[in-house]
Amino acid sequence: MMTKDEVRAAIRFGNPPRPPRAFTKWWGEGLWEQYGNALSRFDRYDEDVVVVPFPCPSFSPRPDGFYWRLPAIDRSEMTGMDSAAALPDWEDLPALLADLPDTEAPGLFDDAARMAEKARAEGKYVLIHHWSLMYERIWNFRGMETLMMDYYDFPDEVHALHRAVCDTEIRLFRRAMREVKPDGYMISDDLGTQKALMMSPATFRTFIKPYYRELWGLVRENDVDVWLHTCGNITEIIGDLIECGLSVLHPIQKHTMDWNEVADTWKGKVAFWVGMDVQDTLINGTPEDVRREVRLMRDTFDSPAGGFLYAAGNGIVGGTPLENIEAFLNECLIYGNPPQEAL
Repeated sequence: MMTKDEVRAAIRFGNPPRPPRAFTKWWGEGLWEQYGNALSRFDRYDEDVVVVPFPCPSFSPRPDGFYWRLPAIDRSEMTGMDSAAALPDWEDLPALLADLPDTEAPGLFDDAARMAEKARAEGKYVLIHHWSLMYERIWNFRGMETLMMDYYDFPDEVHALHRAVCDTEIRLFRRAMREVKPDGYMISDDLGTQKALMMSPATFRTFIKPYYRELWGLVRENDVDVWLHTCGNITEIIGDLIECGLSVLHPIQKHTMDWNEVADTWKGKVAFWVGMDVQDTLINGTPEDVRREVRLMRDTFDSPAGGFLYAAGNGIVGGTPLENIEAFLNECLIYGNPPQEAL
C-alpha cells in the first residue's frame, strides 16, 4: 500500500512510484448476492486510500437536529428515485431555510475520526467521502425533471436551496478539518448522460459552478485534494471543474467520452482517476480483454510525473465473472510496475 505522500505525489504530479488504486473493489448491485464470501479472494489487493464517512443531513427528523426541515410526504405510492421529491412545493422552502441542519450535533464525525487516526498512524492517505451535492442533492429535494424546469421558472428559489446546501457543507467541512483532518475530500454529482451534459454548460455555470468554486476553494485552502465522481459525458465542463479547484476526476466514463481527446487536452492539469468499463468490458469481455483495457487506461492517461489513478468506473455488478475481476485487479497491480513497486 502506498503512503500518503506517494498518493499525493500521484495527484499533484510529484513523480509517484506507481499509480494509486482507489475504489477498484467497488462492489455494486447484485455482486455480493451472487458471490458472497467468494469475493474475499480479492482481499489481497490493497487499495491505496482509506475512505472515511462524511455525514450528510437526514431527510427525516432526528432528535439531534441534523436533518432538513421538510414537509411530511405520503410515500405509500412507489415512484422512481429521480421523480421522488422531498420538497415538492416551494412554499415550504422558507421553513427549511429558517432552521438548517445542526452541523454541531454530537458524534457526527466520531467514526471518521477514529478511522482517520488509525490510518494516519500507518502513514496512509485519508479520503473523506459522501455521495451527491450541488446537483444530485438538489434533485433529491425537487425531483430531477422538476429541477430542470426550476432552472428557468424558479431561479431564485434554486439559488436559495443551493446556498443552504453549500453553507451546510462548508460548516461540516470545517468541522471535519478539526476532528478528522482528511487529506482528500470526495463528492459525487452525476452531471452527464451517455452522450452529453444533463444540462447546458450555461446552466451549469449559473447554478452549480459558483458553489463548487466557493466550497472547493475552501477545501484547497486547507491543503486538501478535491475528488469528484461524475458519470457520463462531461467533456464540455472539465475546464470549469478545474477552475473551481478540482484535483481528481472520476471516471472519464468509457463509451461516453473520448479518452484520447481528454488526455491530450487536460493531462497535467487534473489527475485522472480512470474507471474500468463496468458496463461492457468487465462484464462481457474475456480476462485478456480486461487486461488490455487496464493497459490502455495507463498508457493513455499516465505520465512520469503522475496524474493517474486506477478505479472501477462504477459499482461492479452481478453477472461480472470473477476471473474478469481478478484480471482487472491483477493487471492494475503488475502492469508497468517493477515487482517492488507493485505491492
